[in-house]
Parts: sequence; C-alpha cells; structure tokens
Amino acid sequence: MDSLNELSSFLDLKSRLDLKVVALQHVLGVTGTVEGRQCLFGAPAIVRQLVLLLQDDSPVISKDASLSLINITGDDDGANAALIISESSPPILNDEITDNLIYLCFKNITDNGSKLADPCSMILSNITRPRLFVERVLTLAEKLEFSWNLILNAFTTNNYNTTGAKLHYLGPVFSNLSQSKKMRSYLMNKDQCIFQRLLPFVEYAESTVRRGGIVGTLRNCCFDIENHEWLLSSNVDILSYLLLPLAGPEEFSDEENDKLPLDLQYLPETKKREDDPDIRVMLLEALGQLCATKNGREHLREKNAYIILRELHKWEKDKAALLACENVVDILIKTEEEIGLDNLKEVNVPDEYAEKFHKLDQEYLQEYKA
Repeated sequence: MDSLNELSSFLDLKSRLDLKVVALQHVLGVTGTVEGRQCLFGAPAIVRQLVLLLQDDSPVISKDASLSLINITGDDDGANAALIISESSPPILNDEITDNLIYLCFKNITDNGSKLADPCSMILSNITRPRLFVERVLTLAEKLEFSWNLILNAFTTNNYNTTGAKLHYLGPVFSNLSQSKKMRSYLMNKDQCIFQRLLPFVEYAESTVRRGGIVGTLRNCCFDIENHEWLLSSNVDILSYLLLPLAGPEEFSDEENDKLPLDLQYLPETKKREDDPDIRVMLLEALGQLCATKNGREHLREKNAYIILRELHKWEKDKAALLACENVVDILIKTEEEIGLDNLKEVNVPDEYAEKFHKLDQEYLQEYKA
C-alpha cells in the first residue's frame, strides 16, 4: 500500500510522460492479481487518477489507464468504487477533464474516432454486470442527459468506429441493463424500431460476446408478459429469431415445414446450430418465458416450435441446455386443459417446494458432470 501511495504523485496528468509510463505499468501489473486489486480498492485516489488518465494526451498513457480500469471494474468492489467516484463527480462543463467514468465511457463509445471505444465498452460491461449497479448507471445516464439511441447507433452501424473498434461488448451492456424495467421499456418502445435493430445479431457469427449479449437482452425482455403479444406479432416475430439458432440441418415433411415460421422452412444441409451452450440455454429460457401465457403457448404450437426442439433434444449434449429444452417441451406437449391456467406466472410455489425443485435441477446437472 505504501508503494502505491508513493506512485500516486507520478500518476498526475501534469507529471512527466516517462514517469507516468513507468508508474502506470506498475499499477497495471498490480491490477492483474486479486490481491493487488484489493490493495487498490483501499486507495480510491489512485482509481480516480486512472479515470483522469483516460483523458491523457498520450495514447500510451490513456490505453494503460483503460486496461487498468478494465481489471479493476471486473471486481464488484472495483466497479462500486468507480461508480461512487462518478456519482460524486461535479457537472461537466465545456468538455473539461472529469472523473466521471460513466460519462467517459459513453463519450468514447459514441465517438467514432476514439481508440478507447472498445476498452470503454468493456469497462461499462463490467460495471453494469452486478444487478445492484444497473439502476445506478441508468440514473447517472439520465443526469448526464445521454441518449441511448447514440449507443444503439454505434452498436448497430457497420464499421461505426474508424479506428477499428468493434464494440462487441455493448452486447453484454444491453443484456446487463435490460435487467431493469426502465431499460426494457426503452428497448420495447412500440413507436420506434429499437428492439428490431437488435434481432439480426442473434446469429452474428463474428463475435460470441456480441451474440450472447443480444440473446441475453431478448431473454430478459421476454420476462415482460404485457409485451408478449407484440413480441410474437409480425412486427417483431421474435419466435423466428429464437428458434433459428436452435435449428439444425434436419429434413422435415412438407406438412411440418409449412407450419414453421417462413425463415425456418427448408433449411439447407449446411445449417449449424448455435455452438455456445450458454447461448442455447438463454434462447430456451426466452422460449420458456413466452410459454407463460396461453396465447404464447398456442402461438408456439401453431408455429410448430416443438419439432425444432425435438430435434435439438436429440442432438444436445450439454446437460443445462437439455434441461432447459425439456422444460419448454414439457409445457408445449401438454394440452391447455392439463395446464389449467392462462398465466403460469400466477402460480404461487411455496418456498420449500421451489427450493426442492431447484435442488433437483442442481443434482441433475451435477450427476451429468460427474
């Protein structure tokens, strides 16, 4: 800790470049270990200096500062420290130097010439990952009067950043933030085509991070039953986007194909399923949420979702994905008379039974791992 405090004097924006380089390289090394990060959490002044150094005129300094902040915000304590600094930061005037990390992340992400766009996307992804921090970030964004449309535009525009930044980590940012009802309301604004702009990335082959982030976003949005009718309508057609990554090259009869959504009919022999099991689980969880109401269940049956899930179950090797698949199939193969409820979310499961069911699922998964 003493050595870190000594370094603080060299991490000033006005310090000599060579001194800042050496000091920052040492700090970056410290952030690479759990013990080192714990020490830094006890020195918030250094964390604040790293935020300030994101704005250094030297690309070497700003890059090392960004890498240090990625490591720091990867821990909940570090993300909280960065948030506290941002929340206590004074209003920003005339684009002056600031210690508001959330503002700097937004600024660099939306600046199509910023070389820090990708590191800032990663930092924002880290900070928004803990559920407890989501509302705090959204509140900060409101205070900054920052438009999420600008972030969405950067994310969905091909080659938006001229320096080569890919902005893939904005996918997890949207997924993290969509844990909030407030963000879901923005994404599913029926008067704008915000949600529809995210759908094509469900099968984005270039990046598992981007793809998984958007699937997570869709899954979270499916928790809002009041939007199911709209999500399943032709205006969005979310079912096609959830089923297509789960579909393989299997051949179906003409009758079976005709019942499927148009995009899932007569798929080629080269069709491959989503190769990431965690993403497959999220897709299945989204389908499970759409089965919460009678209208949703009937829509999935009408669109022959069962045959896609049937073939997936034959192919699937991951136990968690198998369990998620079985959960959806078990609902679809039942008649509405057997189910006996319109809204499954209205079922009150006693805590002791909920805990028992969770334990059975965990034992099922552990048995497979063994």
